Amino acid sequence: MKTPKTLEPLVEAGLIDEVMRPLKSGKEATVYVVVSEGQVRCAKVYKEAGKRGFHKQAQYTEGRKTRNSRQARAMQKNTRYGQQQQEALWQNAEVDALYRLADAGIRVPKPHNFIEGVLLMELITDADGNAAPRLNDLELSREQALEFHQMLIREVVKMLCAGIIHGDLSEYNILVDSHGPVIIDLPQAVDAAANNNAARMLERDVNNLATYFGQFAPELLETHYGKEIWKLFASGNLHPDVQLTGRFKSSDKKADVRSVMREIKDAREDAMRRRFEHEN
Repeated sequence: MKTPKTLEPLVEAGLIDEVMRPLKSGKEATVYVVVSEGQVRCAKVYKEAGKRGFHKQAQYTEGRKTRNSRQARAMQKNTRYGQQQQEALWQNAEVDALYRLADAGIRVPKPHNFIEGVLLMELITDADGNAAPRLNDLELSREQALEFHQMLIREVVKMLCAGIIHGDLSEYNILVDSHGPVIIDLPQAVDAAANNNAARMLERDVNNLATYFGQFAPELLETHYGKEIWKLFASGNLHPDVQLTGRFKSSDKKADVRSVMREIKDAREDAMRRRFEHEN
């Protein structure tokens, strides 16, 4: 096929040997099947911000930082330069997340390069070498649904242990190869420790899985893995091999507000004392 203009710089640089065909076009990007370094891979070309369909980015980008103060000011003022930097931060979030998750042994496409707004990465294939289907394109048995659900819950746990929440996990961004589910599409990946929406997004991701797989295994609709996982994470007890039950009992105990306020006051006084001692 004719090389798209967006991929021409990578062809000229020798990073892409051949563009074979389009694979898919979504709200965030267009993906092509390419030959790179003699291997069949895919090239994800991010769409310009004005042409994308993903909205309400603020809840996802909270906690993402740039080390450059000029860039930070420009993004805060929403200048043209700031919009460009925000877009770069949005794209880099997926690249960084993929590298971190792949290193942690999580089932995501292996990234190979990122240049000129194009991400070169592993092409996930089925047993016949064809592009793997999305989860929502499959008809599952109850046993398969239970198996895939458990596999994905384990991946969600491992992702959280690596400090990342997908943020938009559903049957539409999960591929299935010969070994099971593979998680894709992470530009909205959330920093679990720095984003105030993290708990809610984790629970939504997990509930999306229960709702989808619950069509084939209705008992999954009664599970509460999201709350259970977050409670373990917040208490420092979450680890990749943790044994989950899918059950969660919320506490009816009222918060001791006076005690909390005393602790805040004591912490503030300690901070003021340390500052005074340091200055003197």
